[in-house]
Amino acid sequence: MTGQQSSPKVPADAGRWNQRWGVPAVCLALAAITFAVFGQTLTHEFVNLDDDLYVYENPMVARGLSMKGLAWVFTHADCELYHPLTMLSLMGDYQLHGLHAGGYHLTNVLLHTASVILLFLILRQMTGALWRSAFVAAVFAIHPLRVESVAWVAERKDVLSGFFFMVTLGAYAHYVRNPKSPARYLMVAAAFVLALLSKPTVVTLPFVLLLLDYWPLHRFEPRKLLGLILEKIPLLALAAGACAMTVLAAGKEITSRGAIPMPLRIGNALVSYAVYLRQVVWPGGLAVFYPQLEKGYPVWTIAFSFLLLALITGGVLAFGRKRRWLLTGWFWYLGMLTPMIGIVQVEEFMHADRYTYLPQIGIYIGAAWLVAEYRVSRVAFEGLMAGVLAVLMVCAWRQTGYWKNSEILWTHTLACTTGNYIAHNNLGDALDQKGRVDDAIPQFQNALQINPDFVEAHNNLGAALFQKGKVDEAIVHYQEALKIKPDDAKAHDNLGIALFQKGRVDEAITHYQNALQINPGYAKAHYNLGIALFQKGRVDEAITHFQRALEINPDDAKAHNDLGTVLQQKGRVDEAITQYEEALKIKPDFAEAHNNLGSALRQKGRVDEAITHYQIALQINPGYAEAHNNLGATLRQKGRVDEAISHYREALNIKPDFAGAHYNLGNALLQKGNLSEAIAHFQQAVQIGPADPAAQNNLAWLLAACPQASLRNGAKAVELAQQANEMVGGTNPIFLHTLAAAFAEAGRFSEAVETAQRALRLAGQQSNTGLARQLQLEIKLYEAGTSYHFPAQTH
Repeated sequence: MTGQQSSPKVPADAGRWNQRWGVPAVCLALAAITFAVFGQTLTHEFVNLDDDLYVYENPMVARGLSMKGLAWVFTHADCELYHPLTMLSLMGDYQLHGLHAGGYHLTNVLLHTASVILLFLILRQMTGALWRSAFVAAVFAIHPLRVESVAWVAERKDVLSGFFFMVTLGAYAHYVRNPKSPARYLMVAAAFVLALLSKPTVVTLPFVLLLLDYWPLHRFEPRKLLGLILEKIPLLALAAGACAMTVLAAGKEITSRGAIPMPLRIGNALVSYAVYLRQVVWPGGLAVFYPQLEKGYPVWTIAFSFLLLALITGGVLAFGRKRRWLLTGWFWYLGMLTPMIGIVQVEEFMHADRYTYLPQIGIYIGAAWLVAEYRVSRVAFEGLMAGVLAVLMVCAWRQTGYWKNSEILWTHTLACTTGNYIAHNNLGDALDQKGRVDDAIPQFQNALQINPDFVEAHNNLGAALFQKGKVDEAIVHYQEALKIKPDDAKAHDNLGIALFQKGRVDEAITHYQNALQINPGYAKAHYNLGIALFQKGRVDEAITHFQRALEINPDDAKAHNDLGTVLQQKGRVDEAITQYEEALKIKPDFAEAHNNLGSALRQKGRVDEAITHYQIALQINPGYAEAHNNLGATLRQKGRVDEAISHYREALNIKPDFAGAHYNLGNALLQKGNLSEAIAHFQQAVQIGPADPAAQNNLAWLLAACPQASLRNGAKAVELAQQANEMVGGTNPIFLHTLAAAFAEAGRFSEAVETAQRALRLAGQQSNTGLARQLQLEIKLYEAGTSYHFPAQTH
């Protein structure tokens, strides 16, 4: 540990006005220019690159803040990184804003603004230079290279770790005033831990602190060097722990991408350093994704980059003793970029704008102090600053506009890059999400022309073809994805959906199960497997998988609704009602859940409540044929037959081949005495659904027993009644009653008597006294050689 340090010498730009008003005025100005550039993001949408993984398809984030979520973020690596504070901040945003993207963008902007102001205050405190510190902070605030970190919700890790990076620098500046204070050192360590838990790439911060010891803190002396290094050992240990966690979290990706030859990676690193320097002064053609060159950069490009870096480094070393800020700024840039420069390959692109978020501060420091070295007048210096900042603001504001939504972002990216299969794929996905499937398909195909092994494009093209009804072609692409990457859970799930659509349910189940073997926490695959098992009649297993899907993602309204349907079929109506109500808490305008809740309530005898939910379902979706049919059935149960008929007719206007509505309308018309139209609707019901015994039985009854001779047809009645009776196993007295009447109308009285007597015995066994009395009367008619016709209804 070293002794107490003196405050830095205050330079000439710290006059009386600056001492009193300059600092707050600069802070306000920095906040203003930051919001002038990035305030527009409050109206931006999420984009389809990682925002889904981090927010709108992340089931843990969608739970908001909870003790379970708190435990989860600290015990799991998400999105191939261990950054629990980043995930907690996104959970907090969900708690406040739901899935309104503007709220997440606001948090990013506020964090970036706080970092900008802290950077200014820390540089001002360490150097005493007001305007140079203000210039560095302002360029950091609004340089176009900041756009990716601030305007992209998924890069919350950049702005959050950047904020704690600044807090760590501030705590260190406080510590060096009294380096014998353990409490002050603990503050530094604690702030560093928070930065690491936000994004582990800040592992180079101890190195930055050594540079600050050299300048502007002036602690760096040969006799004190060992003490300064030892002082950083605990921080280096924290950094090593973060590196280990990062390797564990992204180990699989490091292994899969580590096959890129080391010479290519070194060449890419050298060129990336040079590219980032070029972008400082000419931030044109910025894109969210710069694809790897298959054979790497040309040798001359690598050689030029190496020469440029060597010349700058040589110059810095030559002049750095007298101009210490030059050495601190340059090595800040080189050192902080090391984790992201690509020697350890964890990404599929050449370089990324967001990687410059903290490293380029070193370049800004060097540039500001270099200009001041030439003793330009204050007016000239401030004019130069204003001009540079004005140009940067315009460029950054325009660049931020490209992040408004996915379509704009990827269209711009394709305009700035070539051979960009990621951009083609994600533009296709954006178009697909907007329902422009025909426009999306060529983009996916373009992506596969560039990179035939791009699994995500095969998946997306399969999904688009599936949506267009080209299921066989979709299956081919899902299978191709699985050839390339057999452990792709999403491809297994998508293939299962396509096979399910083709009626190949057993194969679909196999692929859903494969998806869950790969990723047991894949809620969508649990849900899809539940659907398939339900169709196969494996109801208990289906319930298990629906429940598992809801454990993972409790806010899945569709899963709650479908679990309710399965429970209702099992006779667990009260539990079904609970699930439907949960679905409606999550999604109040879920028409299907209202309809299903209505059916469950009706089953429980809560008819008025059932009517209310059917009506709500129809307010949400007036074209919901099933809800019209169900409401009609409930109204008829209440004796409101005319209203029921109206809803049955509306159901059939929407869905003319709706056998159930034809059947129900036939019953209502029969009740009203409109026999000819009732027969017509029963006939439609039988034609559409020939396996429905109830419709066949009712049609047979009318053809056998209606009072109008012109409508009766004994032979047809016998045919229908026999089919219906066979379907129910010949043990239902109601169906035997109809068959007896049909035999009598066909003149087959002995068969009518025998069948009616069987029906009478069964009715007696079932204590159906009303039917038994009716059968006794009809048997006498049949024994007398007379058929039975029910009396005509009078109005």
